[in-house]
Amino acid sequence: MAGEGGGLFAGFRVLGRFSGHVPHVLRYHGRHREFYLATAVGRSVHTYNVKKLGIVAVSNALPQDITCLAADRMLIFASYDNILHAFARNKEVVHTYEGHKARIHLLQPFGDHVISVDVDNVLIVWDIQSEEEYLQVDFDKATFAVSAVLHPSTYLNKILLGSEQGSLQLWNIRSNKLLYSFPGWHLAVTTLEQAPAVDVVAVGLVSGHIIVHNIKFDETLMKFQQDWGPITAISFRTDGHPVMAAGSPIGHIALWDLEEKKLMCQMQDAHSTAIAGMSFVPGEPLLITNGADNAIRVWIFDGPGGTGRVLRSRMGHSAPPTKIRYHGQNGEQILSAGQDGTLQSFSTVHEKFNKSLGRGSINKKKSKKKGLKLDTMALPPITVFASEVAHQSDWDSIVACHQGYITCTTWNYQKTSMGAHKLRPEEFSKHKPIDIYATAVDITSCGNFAVIGLSTGRVDVYNMQSGIHRGRYGKERAHEGAIRGVAVDGLNQLIITAGSEGLIKFWKFKTKDLVYTTELSSSPNGILLHRDSGILGIAFDDFSISVLDIETRKIVRTFSGHHGRINDMTFSPDGRWLITSSMDCTIKTWDLPSGCLIDCFLVDSAAVSLAMSPTGDFLASTHVDDLGIYLWSNRSLYSLVSLRPLPADYEPSMVTRPSTCPVQDVEVAGDEETCDEMVEYVSPEQLGEQLVTLSSLPESRWKNLLSLDVIKKKNKPREPPKVPKSAPFFIPTVPGLIPRYIAPEEESDTQSKVVNLGVLAQKSDFYIHLEEALSTNEYTAPLNLLKSLGPSNIEIELRGLAPEGGGSMEVMLSFLRMIGMMLNKKYNFELAQAYLALFLKLHLKILSSEPNLLEEISRLSTQLEETWIYLQTLFNQSLCVLTYMKSALL
Repeated sequence: MAGEGGGLFAGFRVLGRFSGHVPHVLRYHGRHREFYLATAVGRSVHTYNVKKLGIVAVSNALPQDITCLAADRMLIFASYDNILHAFARNKEVVHTYEGHKARIHLLQPFGDHVISVDVDNVLIVWDIQSEEEYLQVDFDKATFAVSAVLHPSTYLNKILLGSEQGSLQLWNIRSNKLLYSFPGWHLAVTTLEQAPAVDVVAVGLVSGHIIVHNIKFDETLMKFQQDWGPITAISFRTDGHPVMAAGSPIGHIALWDLEEKKLMCQMQDAHSTAIAGMSFVPGEPLLITNGADNAIRVWIFDGPGGTGRVLRSRMGHSAPPTKIRYHGQNGEQILSAGQDGTLQSFSTVHEKFNKSLGRGSINKKKSKKKGLKLDTMALPPITVFASEVAHQSDWDSIVACHQGYITCTTWNYQKTSMGAHKLRPEEFSKHKPIDIYATAVDITSCGNFAVIGLSTGRVDVYNMQSGIHRGRYGKERAHEGAIRGVAVDGLNQLIITAGSEGLIKFWKFKTKDLVYTTELSSSPNGILLHRDSGILGIAFDDFSISVLDIETRKIVRTFSGHHGRINDMTFSPDGRWLITSSMDCTIKTWDLPSGCLIDCFLVDSAAVSLAMSPTGDFLASTHVDDLGIYLWSNRSLYSLVSLRPLPADYEPSMVTRPSTCPVQDVEVAGDEETCDEMVEYVSPEQLGEQLVTLSSLPESRWKNLLSLDVIKKKNKPREPPKVPKSAPFFIPTVPGLIPRYIAPEEESDTQSKVVNLGVLAQKSDFYIHLEEALSTNEYTAPLNLLKSLGPSNIEIELRGLAPEGGGSMEVMLSFLRMIGMMLNKKYNFELAQAYLALFLKLHLKILSSEPNLLEEISRLSTQLEETWIYLQTLFNQSLCVLTYMKSALL
């Protein structure tokens, strides 16, 4: 997938997706001695460890969204439509079970088998390993529509089925016999759960009743009732407290004391949607819940009154995010505002750094008292916001507009909550107008001021620290029409406003004077300023895009090519690209210097908001009716991407949105035939005959050739101190009449290791090549040989050219001609200088006594001088131009 269409962006991963409407599964890993939690998110299964709620694995994606989930000790079973798959190692599909005609809605692993029930009331028992049907049972929908399955513990080969008619049946799967029918309670069974006691099961009914029933004697032990609709999930505590928890469709949890047979406590609004799955961790006071509100929560029961508090949670938006922006300059946090009314921050590094800044509220204190469901104080969702990190530890750093609402709110990133101020014009402090609302907002780069545009055409500026109104632009209002965008430049000099009547106005930030007005071809839909380069992107209602330079205040580029409303724009950090997304489901990248479309791709659901990372590595997008924030990696950073303009008839390819984990790069088969424009440019040895070209050799190969003898002296190992010879015990004497001592022996000088081989010297390859070149005049071979050698080897070769080193005058002449050729062709320029300098240093005596060689050297000397004069004039010219460019005159 990463290579799809060879485009600029490759799908990387999705942020902020944790749970769906499918109940989670809890598993125990014997070897790790750890509990793991699996949830179905879209098409793949996520596995988290319960200890830290860290994601450990993401399965490969199935063709469609998962609708049912179950697990045994080894495998995770997931189904979509009428097909069941088994995942091994939380990752790859190892078994596929096909045989159902309708959608599967119940799963129950059962030893070496797995049981699945579809909505047409067909129950199939599969052999897990062979993938074959072991048994198929058809039930009559009118009398027994299966709605719940349970394998009662210690009941060998038996399963208990609950029905929509209210009756229960106990079946022996092995012999395919109905063992017993329970009359039931004439209300549909929604869930069955095994109690910690053998023979006892809890039955959840559609009426909100929970019946704790003994299936051995068919008698009811106790009955409870919840007032919040059908029972969605039941779980029992097994750490010594006789407590049963039950979930409801509106997100409340009730905890029942089984000894006292009464309600112990309620946990209201545990989730904002139905409780999909709940399970107590065996032997621990922990309850795990998940819901369709995209949240997983782990509750701990350690307080008085038996109620639980959230120990750990992972949550994203429960309704699609509508606006995303990167916060700060490191590209690690993405702020996201959703239709659920919350503002959240997602980390691109690790989920543990995610944080929620909460929901907007008119009065925080009052709404806390009322609770979520009755909260009339909640503000509508955020439409646009602006954030700045400059003073975020001193005061609020985010300002946001709400849908159809005149008041703008401030938010504090450090405290992860709503801020201190509500920003709105003075005259509306008592009453709230119905048809006037804030439409656009920007924060200055210093973080001190917020600029807010209203639907009436008015633009105000407020202080972020105090919340005080600091003036407005224009007498009454800045524009005749509604404000479609405001932007402040990087130095707080200019403020730019766009009105729906088709004007863009430039104002002095401090004095609030109007500086300039630009008339646009049609009504702007939104503007975006790239502060560093002073480039303003303008999106129009007629789906075209213009780019305006705020220095010259002229429109410098116009792009047309979208066929739907432009939802959002973002600049690359260097300001070269403008990336736009539209309701036509495309994401297009425009190259501003060349004015061309360089990339375009289709997504299956239109991108509502876009943001490019300040570090340029990712593009983030959110999509219609989708809870995730998708990251696309910028392929131009790590591979060769063609940035040629796309042809007019270019058909963009559909790109699948990335899943949760970074994708493995799959080699695309078509990649072998790379188009000619993608072939990497290889620089030739010499660009032009008249140009002086240097070699591409590292400096160490030629720079120190002249000072080799100094270097060798420096690097010579120091002589170790000599140990005095120990005197013999008996000093030897000279035999004779008068006893005399023997004089100590003088050590004889060892012969020098460097032998003057003279004629015996073996001719080197370089020497042979030079000899040949005398007749052929081809000097590339000896030169290439010399280029491949290290500095000391070069010295040895050059020493060997002189007659005393076993060389000859002819070869020395040949060497000088090679240098001449190098200077003629003007390439490997610095090598020619270095080699010649070393040659002269080694053989100056011989050269001065040989007329042939002297003649060649004088010829080289004039050649060198000419080249150097030519080079010097070029250097002088360049330096002159440079100093002129740098002078203050320009």
